[in-house]
Amino acid sequence: MSSGSAASATQLPPNGSRYAASVFPPASLQPLQARIAAAAGNVIASYREPFGGNWVALAALPLDRVKPTPYQRELSKAHAERLATVIPKVGRFLDPVIAVPHDDHFITPNGMHRLAALGSLGAKTIVALVMPEPEIAFRILALNTEKAHNLKDKALEVIRMARAVADGDDRSEQAFAFELEQPSLVTIGICYEKNPRFSGGAYNSVVSKCESFQAEPMTRSLKMREAHAEKLLELDELVTKAVAKLKEAGWTSGYLKPIVVARVNPLRFAKLGPNDKADFDKTIDKMLDGAKKFDASKVKAQDVAIAAAVGGGEES
Repeated sequence: MSSGSAASATQLPPNGSRYAASVFPPASLQPLQARIAAAAGNVIASYREPFGGNWVALAALPLDRVKPTPYQRELSKAHAERLATVIPKVGRFLDPVIAVPHDDHFITPNGMHRLAALGSLGAKTIVALVMPEPEIAFRILALNTEKAHNLKDKALEVIRMARAVADGDDRSEQAFAFELEQPSLVTIGICYEKNPRFSGGAYNSVVSKCESFQAEPMTRSLKMREAHAEKLLELDELVTKAVAKLKEAGWTSGYLKPIVVARVNPLRFAKLGPNDKADFDKTIDKMLDGAKKFDASKVKAQDVAIAAAVGGGEES
């Protein structure tokens, strides 16, 4: 059933869904079933999920033919090890991953840690809910709440998704606004790619007031984002030097970088409407100039207290 029929499909009764699954899997699902078979997997069942009425294949797949999506955050070894400890205690693997076809294998947007845990336990098979639409992987990543993202994790995930789109169908940022969540994350993600120690939390509010999703192909908008990221990294170097001046003056707070950024931020008192965006280049150019002229002697104790109360640390 197409997504346009989702409203009526949500009313599928349990016996109706089971009947459709056991007797009439659609011809549209046959290419997916063939890909599962070609990967030495086995379709256990096909059914219509109860919200949108879309067809899903429940399949047993070889563990080595399922990989995490290449654009999500890094594996948390501690989380994978905890799963590997819990699964034997339950004595069963009861949480299928979601997977979509990719080249000669399958990728999962939400099963990276379960893959690692099963692999460490010596399993050869993983059960998956397999869908034919590759774009589902992007949507699932945007909704994944298995483990909370910090800013660095989310920004890196977003820039990897953007690069994947650019390498694929090259649609625009606007077409993937839901999956990318915030345009600022694309720019900040590039900064983290170039400098893993980049202080994204100190700049996110400024960048958010300047960046908007672009309508041009991703390959073109990424060039602009690269240029913006270079300016942010230049600014971060100057801000770091200003922080060093504050430390030389005797300040020891963990919020020195947000203090410097706040003092050179020309948008701090700007009254922007909910849909208004400041000019990125003009804003960052003013901040670059302010950071070069930063005077540590003008910082007062109340500035530090306010920064500590408001937050704005490394990964906020």
